[in-house]
Amino acid sequence: MTPPEILTDQPHQFIEHDGVRLLLLGTAHVSQKSADVVRSLIETGDYDTIAIELDEIRYQAITDENRYKNMDLVSIIKNKQTGLIATNLAMSAYQNRLAEQLGVEPGAEMRQAIQSAKERNLALWKIDRSVGITMKRTWRSLRFMEKINLIFGFGGFFEKEEISEKEIEKLKSGDMLESTFNEFSENSESLYKSLIDERDQFMAARLQQSISKPPISSAQPVKNVLVIIGAGHLKGLANYMQAPMDCNQTINQLNTLPPKKTWVKLLPWLITLVILAGFAWGFAKNSDLGFDLVKTWFLYNGVLSGIGAAIAGAHPVTIFAAVVAAPFTSLNPTIAAGMVAALVETMIRKPKVHHFESLQQDAMHLKGWWKNPVTRVLLVFVLTNIGSAVATWVSGFKIFNQLI
Repeated sequence: MTPPEILTDQPHQFIEHDGVRLLLLGTAHVSQKSADVVRSLIETGDYDTIAIELDEIRYQAITDENRYKNMDLVSIIKNKQTGLIATNLAMSAYQNRLAEQLGVEPGAEMRQAIQSAKERNLALWKIDRSVGITMKRTWRSLRFMEKINLIFGFGGFFEKEEISEKEIEKLKSGDMLESTFNEFSENSESLYKSLIDERDQFMAARLQQSISKPPISSAQPVKNVLVIIGAGHLKGLANYMQAPMDCNQTINQLNTLPPKKTWVKLLPWLITLVILAGFAWGFAKNSDLGFDLVKTWFLYNGVLSGIGAAIAGAHPVTIFAAVVAAPFTSLNPTIAAGMVAALVETMIRKPKVHHFESLQQDAMHLKGWWKNPVTRVLLVFVLTNIGSAVATWVSGFKIFNQLI
């Protein structure tokens, strides 16, 4: 049995499910004490299985120091994964700055759990939902103004040289994802649901599923499981573990991206049709008006997209590519001006190995995103798209005014 003194002052709860005994241990992500407790519990030999609040992506982030060195920028851009990579980099930068400030690597208890499980040849279950799914479900759950506040607030996050006491306290009782979006999750029911509650449900379903049908990694019968989670998940996970649940249905449901509203999917095509109809109407009135409308479209889309690329510090050839591509890509919802610009920037600047090696260090500060060619490609993608989006609406209104 686990010596009770190990768990003194540690948030925890013992529960049983289908004859399997589980210790839910609520940890602090910036506490060496939590890491020490994890090591001590595993060393007792009481547990045959360790479950951790990580998904495969974050597991690789902890265990693979070369994950960014092997990054294929071209594939990332083509597969529209720039937003996920940028978010992961920002979170990694936040963790690194915490480590510098506190002298403790955030997630030390997870690293300890992985190391100790390997040393004792114990089954290791990664029970959290993919961070990519979590971020996408979070984004789609937000209203327009919440998205705007999140974007601008996230940018300001890099300007903080010191992590505030409030944010540190949040980490002592919560979760890395939640603490990164601390001030937003406190005031947004949508953020709380997707970042915390949904993951409580998901982890409960994964645990129950793994208990009923252990993964191949469980070489021996599962009888005692140590579940290591952020303390903020303790109550929710315990409640869901003790409630009847269709595990497969819950996992599938929480892994599915909410469908975009019909009007959201149709809006880009509707804008294209309206603009093209405007051109046709203009030429029907007289050719001079038609050419004026086309010039308005090309001017605003080209100039604003080029400005976006220039703000990102793009190469002159990349800026030119953004200027030329934007008027055409803005009429084709399947291709973004930022994608074209980012691919050109990648081919011209060709980030070297040492740029990938210094990626995490450079991403810790706002100016580093412009300094490192890898993050600059991400900025080119984002800022060129923003310029193109603004230009589409501005030129659209200008065209409308010219017609009437």
